[in-house]
Amino acid sequence: MGLFRKFIVDRWGPLNYKRAYADDVYQRPNREVFPGAMRGWVPDEDQRRLAAYTLYAAYSHNQAWQVAAVQDGADASERREFGDPAMLVDALVSHLLGSEQTISVAGAEDAEPADGSTPTPEALHAADVQERLREWATDELFALRMQQNERKAVREGDGVYLLGWDAAKQRPRLSVVDPGFYFPDLPDNAGDSADYPSRVHFAWEIDADPRDPDSRAKLRRVTYELAPIGTATFTDADADPKRPQRVPAFAPDGATPLLHQGDVWNPEAGTISRLYPWNDEPSTVTCYLTDAEWLLEDIKADQDIHTLDPRYATYLTSSDGEVLDHLDLRLDFLPVVHTPNTIPEDGHWGESSLSRLMQLFDEIQGTDTDSSQASATTGAPIIGLVNPNAKGGRRTETMRVEPGLMLELGEGGNLITVDTSTMLAELRNKTTELRDRMSLISRMPAVALGTLDPTKAPSGFSIALSYGPMDPLIDSMHLARDHKYGLLFKFVQRLFMAGRHPDWTGPVVDAHLAWGSYKPTDKQSVLTMVSGGVKDGVMSLETAVRLLDEAGFPIDDIGTEIERIQSRQFAAAKDLADATGDSGAVGDFLGLDLNPDPPPPAVILPATPADETDADAPAADDEDPGNAATSTNGQQGQGRGNTS
Repeated sequence: MGLFRKFIVDRWGPLNYKRAYADDVYQRPNREVFPGAMRGWVPDEDQRRLAAYTLYAAYSHNQAWQVAAVQDGADASERREFGDPAMLVDALVSHLLGSEQTISVAGAEDAEPADGSTPTPEALHAADVQERLREWATDELFALRMQQNERKAVREGDGVYLLGWDAAKQRPRLSVVDPGFYFPDLPDNAGDSADYPSRVHFAWEIDADPRDPDSRAKLRRVTYELAPIGTATFTDADADPKRPQRVPAFAPDGATPLLHQGDVWNPEAGTISRLYPWNDEPSTVTCYLTDAEWLLEDIKADQDIHTLDPRYATYLTSSDGEVLDHLDLRLDFLPVVHTPNTIPEDGHWGESSLSRLMQLFDEIQGTDTDSSQASATTGAPIIGLVNPNAKGGRRTETMRVEPGLMLELGEGGNLITVDTSTMLAELRNKTTELRDRMSLISRMPAVALGTLDPTKAPSGFSIALSYGPMDPLIDSMHLARDHKYGLLFKFVQRLFMAGRHPDWTGPVVDAHLAWGSYKPTDKQSVLTMVSGGVKDGVMSLETAVRLLDEAGFPIDDIGTEIERIQSRQFAAAKDLADATGDSGAVGDFLGLDLNPDPPPPAVILPATPADETDADAPAADDEDPGNAATSTNGQQGQGRGNTS
């Protein structure tokens, strides 16, 4: 059993080679290097995770030498770090997010049918929600928050979003929480759960104020928990201001507990149900918020973040005076979204993009250190003097060689220099080899890392092919996040409805985050391709303009751009007119209001002499319609004959 405990395989296992991270017996982090991870209130199963977060951050901030000092002593301060881990993280985050990110709601494109028909109420609602979500993202600096979160997720393996309703701003507020403060209460603390836990903690220590002699170090814990709906509670105004608390609310009789407005008591099941605005069926659970502090000296050795004694807790108060002790948020979900960097193997924690490269980073840093030392001897070479003053026989002394120094050697004297330039060249070649290996293992080609020499850049097609190994990597990272961001936008809609925002009504709809393209494009090649495709009739104008937009051409709106192009294609308009003879279709094609051709004037034949005589003469056979008809027909026949 002892030997087995020395061998741990998990997502943080690639760090076991460091003695500072894992000892030889229990594979626990070094308490001196990672004091935050080894606090008494940190659960045993979270110690390796927190230490790994610190180690990844140290490498990304060029502070790995401080961790290496545990193994190498004072010599670690001579270690050279030139930011390779940080470069990799920056490149991955940039390519993961793409050039732009767009919030899209399914069905919003049907709000303006191309055939001019009336859109459905569902399509109008989807378009309205999409517009409001984009406005919320702009107001809440969502792009900035996403950059912060994804940098943590790529570097450390996990990112955490926290949502909360702000009554003053009348919108949900979005916060990015350091994953080192995040402690989900997983089933049996096993870290293996396909479903999201029903309780999560955010915890961190608050140091004592050195200026206040009465100040003492504290632990703050914020808890979100899903539990059955209970009776109403209120803040006890008579409680000790230093230890505020919530108490149950009772009816005037003092015995009957009160319910929140809208709650329904179910005596058969013994539960309280509530109909939330976003549900069709009543729910029996709600989310409770607890925000409390403990003095570190009051936390016992057998307690951790999940088992703190509530008797020693001091509950905080919100800005509106509510004591945050099991405060009912009137939500049936936890407003917390955990975003793993990779698809979790056991259902929760992700893996850092740096984990498999840690030893390679050590090799690169070691080679860079050797190169730095070798360059010192190349720039200021070692020089040996043999018998500089042979006649006098004076003892040779160590002297400093500086530019412009002239040495006069005696008879039989000699000067010897040590050339280390070849050694320096080999070290630089070794560094290049290691960085090529880093590119291979990380599946980030040189063009993606920005290390490709522009003067040696191949064609645009070749560059596109070089991104081949990176495509499945980015697709996998997007897959691990797509559901999480869809859940985040769903929570935003629910919080707007829970806050009774007047403009947010109707059902909650599915929204997703559309990632931008991360590949550079050869614009000239794309332009040539679409021009030939449209000219030869094998590509529609709509598809061509869409390809140009994706290639980065400054096209604000695809539909407007198509109308502009067609308004100048007079030769095509002439062909359309010859083919259809419809001036209205030609006007629609050119985007012009063409008046239809006026109808040709009616042909009026000149009157004949016979017609004039018949018109003036009285009708002799008015009472004989048959004869009149015969006479008229005969006159018309004569008229036609005369006219012709």
